[in-house]
Amino acid sequence: MNSRSHPAVTTVVASLREQGVTGEVRWLDEAARTAADAAAALGTSVGAIANSLVFTLDDEPVLIMTSGSHRVDTEWLGDRLGGRLHRADADVVRAATGQVIGGVAPVGHPAPIRTWVDTALADHDQLWAAAGHAHTVFPMTYGELVRVTGGTPTAVTG
Repeated sequence: MNSRSHPAVTTVVASLREQGVTGEVRWLDEAARTAADAAAALGTSVGAIANSLVFTLDDEPVLIMTSGSHRVDTEWLGDRLGGRLHRADADVVRAATGQVIGGVAPVGHPAPIRTWVDTALADHDQLWAAAGHAHTVFPMTYGELVRVTGGTPTAVTG
């Protein structure tokens, strides 16, 4: 167990434990601001990195959990979700999640956020997601990710 701490990470860990996720947060020596950075630090495939990306669907912040090997097709997915999907700016991300870009976790937000989870993530036995800080990640399964986020499985690109 690492002795380092950060308020956002503490909140994420508490949320995970409340929902029965037991994987331990790993503190990385270098910030993992991209899926490729995280995959390299962990020695795993980029597709096993679960990116927490905040968008606005019309004006509502939403969370799209996507495989690090995918880019969200905002036009295609927005059409499927019935609105216009745009990348949220840093202020919207912080307000919606209580976390900053580069370390956004799938949980630990001040209020629930409508979430969609990339079905490509189901191809991996173990996923890694940010834990509220750019130097932190934690492991979980696809089933756990869908459950703890209350997310709807979907393709994110056509």
